[in-house]
Amino acid sequence: MKVFVIGANGQIGKHLVNQLHANEQHEVTAMVRKEGQKKELEDRGIPAVLADLEGSISDLESAIKDVDAVVFTAGSGGKTGPDKTLLIDLDGAVKSIEAAKKANVNRFVMVSAFQANNRDSWADSPIKPYMVAKHFADETLVQSGLDYTIVRPGGLQNEPGTGKVLAGENLERGSIPREDVAAVIVEALEAENTYQKGFDLITGVDSIHDAVGKI
Repeated sequence: MKVFVIGANGQIGKHLVNQLHANEQHEVTAMVRKEGQKKELEDRGIPAVLADLEGSISDLESAIKDVDAVVFTAGSGGKTGPDKTLLIDLDGAVKSIEAAKKANVNRFVMVSAFQANNRDSWADSPIKPYMVAKHFADETLVQSGLDYTIVRPGGLQNEPGTGKVLAGENLERGSIPREDVAAVIVEALEAENTYQKGFDLITGVDSIHDAVGKI
């Protein structure tokens, strides 16, 4: 499968690109914003394109063409304000969905946030603007007609992956290494049982293969 990763220079995105590049079943193309990032990836034999989520849908469509799946892992980051959250986590995601549709790419995996589908869970959250952005980006994807999967990880960690996770609805809040989030995405890409579904994801007791199989 030819997979296009949006947010390839992000913390989950880097793990995902590396895992896809090492996987003989997939070909990865990384989307980055800076020439230096592009060169670093290409020096490692990883195809990369320059594009900006604050640019036009047509530019994104051109970048996405000729792939089988899009994975959206981009985020504005914790150090930016609600303005960037709106432009990247919401509008950037919506543009990516629209661009995928225009490019006739039907498979779309969204990295969201734990319980973003449940407004009551973040009614008093200090990161409510971020959760609102994720919620409505996810809703746009649900209504898009694409073969979507929405992955909603818990608290993100930089520790090495354990390979053991728990995936499903209404889980107790927990955390998960970014490396494991990426591995779940790789496993889910061709798992048709994950199509038109969203799920929360935390560290657990199931192998990644078994957890994805239960979705």
